[in-house]
Amino acid sequence: MPDNKHDVISETLAKLTENYIREDLFIPNNGCSLPDRSAIISIVDDLRHVIFPGYFAVDSAASVFPEHYAGYRLNDIYDRLKKQITVAFLYQSCTREEANADSEREKARQITERFIRKLPDIQEMLLKDVQAGFDGDPAAKSKEEIIFSYPGFLAIYVFRLAHELYLEKVPFIPRIMTEYAHANTGIDINPGATIGEYFFIDHGTGVVIGETTEIGNYVKLYQGVTLGALSTRKGQALANVKRHPTIHDHVTIYANSTVLGGDTVIGENVIIAGNTFVTESISADTRVSAKNPELVLKQPDAKKQENVWYWEI
Repeated sequence: MPDNKHDVISETLAKLTENYIREDLFIPNNGCSLPDRSAIISIVDDLRHVIFPGYFAVDSAASVFPEHYAGYRLNDIYDRLKKQITVAFLYQSCTREEANADSEREKARQITERFIRKLPDIQEMLLKDVQAGFDGDPAAKSKEEIIFSYPGFLAIYVFRLAHELYLEKVPFIPRIMTEYAHANTGIDINPGATIGEYFFIDHGTGVVIGETTEIGNYVKLYQGVTLGALSTRKGQALANVKRHPTIHDHVTIYANSTVLGGDTVIGENVIIAGNTFVTESISADTRVSAKNPELVLKQPDAKKQENVWYWEI
């Protein structure tokens, strides 16, 4: 049969063009560009070289001339970050007739300056998170191991960067950052969450921390923990509403437990056992656990049928 590639492509292109015209999402507003996701991820990765020099790049300058090394890196990061923040604000302003491009660029410059100035504080917070990980995990051989390889620490590192930009109301970029961490670690921390000092996520896979969650100091979470909303059926009507729980200081929440609701407050020194479902406040110094389900044990009946062994239930 003759190759009908031309007809297939022509017909498909015609239908795609109809969709492009009908749906505004396919074409950036008024020709404005969206931020470059790969550029933002590159900035996140490069900031690790500044905050933890010598760990994520083989460069003798990091140990011999750390201040020059960091200065070179920061100069480059500053320019790239300001560009992406500017693009994000310009895209957001495209739909506003009163938008002023010069004003958006100046706002981006100021935010970039404040963010760069904040890096030493973020670094100190992350050092406390490293200490929390080392103190809280008997399997940790060193603090260096936590910085190098723990997925929980990577997710916290990205969150602390993204949270600063979230507070500045930068569009797109904070969520791009945390979803990058989510994809690489299985840990989903919304950049809007508030998280205190000495925070540690052990193992981490499947952890979810919602946007309006508030977490105090010395809190430890295990894999599969969800700090979520009771219901999101109202959708956008719940935007800017406290939907997620408040976790006070020195709380430990074990694997696969769920804590839901904006009115739910977990008091200081609470321990929540694994596989526990909490939708109401818990007073301080309380241990919470679900009643163990009854185990039903059956012995295998080894029968051979067509060379396949199976369990009789």
